[in-house]
Amino acid sequence: MAAVSLAVAALAPVTAAQAQTAGAAPWPAGPVRLLVGFAAGGPSDLVARAFADHAARPLGQPLVVENRPGANAVLATEAVAQARPDGQTLLAAASNHAMIPALYAARIRFDAARAFSPVCTLAQSATVLVVGPALPVRSLAELLQLARSRPQGLTYGSPGLGSSPHLAAERFARLAGVPLVHVPYKGAAPVVTDLMGGQLELSLATLGSVLPHLKSGRLTALAVASARRSTLLPQVPTFEEAGLKGFTVDTWYGVLAPAGTPAPALQALTREAMAFGQSPAVRERLASAGLEPSTVCGEAFAAQITQEIALNQRLAQALDLKAE
Repeated sequence: MAAVSLAVAALAPVTAAQAQTAGAAPWPAGPVRLLVGFAAGGPSDLVARAFADHAARPLGQPLVVENRPGANAVLATEAVAQARPDGQTLLAAASNHAMIPALYAARIRFDAARAFSPVCTLAQSATVLVVGPALPVRSLAELLQLARSRPQGLTYGSPGLGSSPHLAAERFARLAGVPLVHVPYKGAAPVVTDLMGGQLELSLATLGSVLPHLKSGRLTALAVASARRSTLLPQVPTFEEAGLKGFTVDTWYGVLAPAGTPAPALQALTREAMAFGQSPAVRERLASAGLEPSTVCGEAFAAQITQEIALNQRLAQALDLKAE
């Protein structure tokens, strides 16, 4: 079930025609640009396009998705941070947004928290602990027992340095007190390939990247890092149920507007974001990619981003992470 932020529960319904204040121009004034910091075909792109399809008719203008991949989404993020705050340029952001300050502080010319007015999250992907055929374990307890017997550390793969799965695995290793050896890749696909081939032993992966292989039995899920079980993997326990408390990691996908965007535009976008996750067609489209609806809006979303930035900065400092 989608989590709906109390910060927006009392929002009065507005229509696109009403999304204006006295003396202000109607919003949207034309096609709305929705920038994605990754290439087409990935989860960020999928969520952005699903939202664009959903919101275009009620808003009365198309949402045009523009892919600007590069530097872990820094290029697209900077473009939106510097855009005119009129609601005509938006960012389709993801959890990696909260990692940008830790990795790119010396390079970026914007504040990842203050430069934006967070609208809402739209979807989330559970983070799941998976093992391949190289590890003969079928539970978290068995994995931890094996890991503690191997002081050289079990190998795990991630889509890259500073990626959400990388940080999730490092948090897991510290919380569980087990040695792990990081093997960074350029993307999630080769991680999955090497897991299935036995070159890697485990991974903390986003559910969407491994779901087909869990269904086929080529990979095994031991636990999901969410507060509750995933509706897409109801048979797999949470980390807390499996015996490790305090470990939750969800990858979110949402919409950010430039700071100073007029309230009527934010209200109209919030309304559509809240309706997005309630649509059966949207839910089916998300589920096909291992995603579930999520709706955390306004101040609650902003607070979440601020907290994640602080957490990631501490973790990056502890790991001595720097952008490549």
